Amino acid sequence: MKNIFILLSLFSILCVNAQAFSGKEDSKFQVGVNFQHNATSINATYDYGLGENFSIGVVSSYALGIPTIVNAKFENRIDLKARFNANIGSVLNIDENFDFYPGLNFSLKNFGGHAGARYFFSDGFGVFSEVNFPIAKYRSGELTAAQKIHNQFTFGIGAVFNL
Repeated sequence: MKNIFILLSLFSILCVNAQAFSGKEDSKFQVGVNFQHNATSINATYDYGLGENFSIGVVSSYALGIPTIVNAKFENRIDLKARFNANIGSVLNIDENFDFYPGLNFSLKNFGGHAGARYFFSDGFGVFSEVNFPIAKYRSGELTAAQKIHNQFTFGIGAVFNL
């Protein structure tokens, strides 16, 4: 009986109708992990829809697992980004539960781009995957710990929630 209940629950979750990006005033919260050279970071993202296919947001990340050779302090480990997304999942028309969003980041550590995808299993919960890459790296003189951590390609995965 317990197994039947679990199977029915899973099946009902898969059948729930969700929409990945609903446009103006849509709010998303993401929490996940970034994988990169020299560190692994935890991150939190908030996106707010300004129009049918674009949103703005903020991302904060904190680098963990940094080798001692980098000698990173707290201010080197943390980063804050403002971001702009072009939510084109509805334009691609793959699935209403799927959203693809390329965009730009304006960070305390660099200027860069990102591309990500979200898939919602229910009205409030989904998963995301995202890549980030620097376009213009901030650098003054000798290469610092923050530049070694934040000025590189990252790959992230995690959970996304509708607010």
